[in-house]
Amino acid sequence: MTRLEGKCAIVTGGSSGIGLATAREFVNEGARVLITGRNEERLVDAVAELGPQASAQRADVSSLADLEGLAETAKDRLGRVDVLFANAGSGYFAPIDAIEERGYDQQFDVNVKGVFFTVQKLLPLLSYGASVILNASAVHEKGVAAGSVYFATKAAVRSFARSLAAELAPRGIRVNALSPGIVRTHFASALDMPEEDFEGFIEMVKASAPLGREGEAREVARGAVFLASDDSSYVTATDLLVDGGFMSV
Repeated sequence: MTRLEGKCAIVTGGSSGIGLATAREFVNEGARVLITGRNEERLVDAVAELGPQASAQRADVSSLADLEGLAETAKDRLGRVDVLFANAGSGYFAPIDAIEERGYDQQFDVNVKGVFFTVQKLLPLLSYGASVILNASAVHEKGVAAGSVYFATKAAVRSFARSLAAELAPRGIRVNALSPGIVRTHFASALDMPEEDFEGFIEMVKASAPLGREGEAREVARGAVFLASDDSSYVTATDLLVDGGFMSV
């Protein structure tokens, strides 16, 4: 039997990159999956790829109205949520003197507010024993020039995993962080960095990580499957690093 047979899952930011790779693995493991994203065309393409076990809802996680709509859709289509992967994220790199209030707010609205209220709005649908996975990123304990705001948002997400795990444990709900290293996805290439700076950042990460290479979205998705399944039934409040060792050395 596949590891997620009969489970109902939601993946925010599931139309591309790590989110799509995770939705694909969830489907392969037997789950019914509802993905979200802001780009309608990408959502249509993603559902066509994932097959009949998947459906989509256009939603911006920084909008509480959209998240309430997502909860209504999930109730109608799934009935309950056994796995919630709060994956949707946004970010860009800039030195402190170039950061404007709008950009600062946008990163915190998506990466922090969006993650928190995704969990809150879907909480009534979470089944006893559900698994909540928060995409924290393998930078939340690092410091890199021009990464201050983005890295801070991911530190907040890691903190959410601790506190929410404690708060939701009486309901049998496990909450964990999943922290990918450098993975060349649409999101990674949209960090608003000049191409040479982006490639330099990748080389720095590769040089710092013991495995010395970039990760693949599927490798991160397999980590999400572990956290979503009963294989991790005694795992909560932790941070699963899928980063080639970048954050640990």
